[in-house]
Amino acid sequence: MDQQTLCDWVHRFNASGPEGRFDHSTDGQKLRLSAEQPAELAKIAGASPDCERDGVMRWRRLGLKRVIKGCLGVNFHERYVGTLLEKLGFSHISTRPR
Repeated sequence: MDQQTLCDWVHRFNASGPEGRFDHSTDGQKLRLSAEQPAELAKIAGASPDCERDGVMRWRRLGLKRVIKGCLGVNFHERYVGTLLEKLGFSHISTRPR
């Protein structure tokens, strides 16, 4: 056993008694989207973008990130937008170049 681990256990036992022996996990990061917002995002991603309004010909993660921030007021990382779309049932489909 590492000396630091034992020291941590002693400090937790002294602070909380016998219940301090157990690790306390957290609930994780809070969700940034409300219950209605994923459905709204799926509706936006399922529709074709308007070139005049959205400034893109087809949806990409960067374009959707901009729309999510503008419409829903939530700022996600570009990579997480892909994860979020996958959770909503969308798949990555790319056309072959000619």
